[in-house]
Amino acid sequence: MRSTEAKSSPVSWTVPIVVAELDEGGQRVAVEASESERAEIARATGLRDLPKLTGTFELMPIGDRVRVTGEVDATVGQSCVVTLERVENAVREPVDLLFVPADQIAVTETYDSDEQTAEDPPEPIENGQIDLAKLAVEFLILGINPYPRKEGAVFERVHTPPAAEDHPFAGLAALKEPGNDGKTPAKPAESLKKRS
Repeated sequence: MRSTEAKSSPVSWTVPIVVAELDEGGQRVAVEASESERAEIARATGLRDLPKLTGTFELMPIGDRVRVTGEVDATVGQSCVVTLERVENAVREPVDLLFVPADQIAVTETYDSDEQTAEDPPEPIENGQIDLAKLAVEFLILGINPYPRKEGAVFERVHTPPAAEDHPFAGLAALKEPGNDGKTPAKPAESLKKRS
């Protein structure tokens, strides 16, 4: 299921499609973010850079609803969580959503009776439009690896043993030395001469 956290687009890139103008047999639409739009999206989503962001969508009207299927395809530049070096990853996210008029959202639910699991809730058609750019950014965010790692990079934990004096029982060890427990006599000083 999609996370509700990714449902609001953090950027200004927009490609609105007017639902009333869709062909009855469906319509295929491809979108591609420009260099400046990708730079804005990269800043908003915490990426180092975004060399590519495209989406291909099939919009099929079903009465006053629209089924949107397709794929979001992107190349993202991130920082390796181990070395902090730049890592480039591909993002490919399938899209399959039902859009309905906003006033039907509260009463419309979909349910998969075979799997016995709730499907993603429908998306609202706002002001008679579906924004495919917003959709592309949402699925980009869903597909980003939160812990990118450069190939071969291994996190090695550095273990530094504590100093002997920092040991919690260091004080007890000192008491065990001769002459410190009140019972064991201390060794005579080396400077004392033996009696003749």
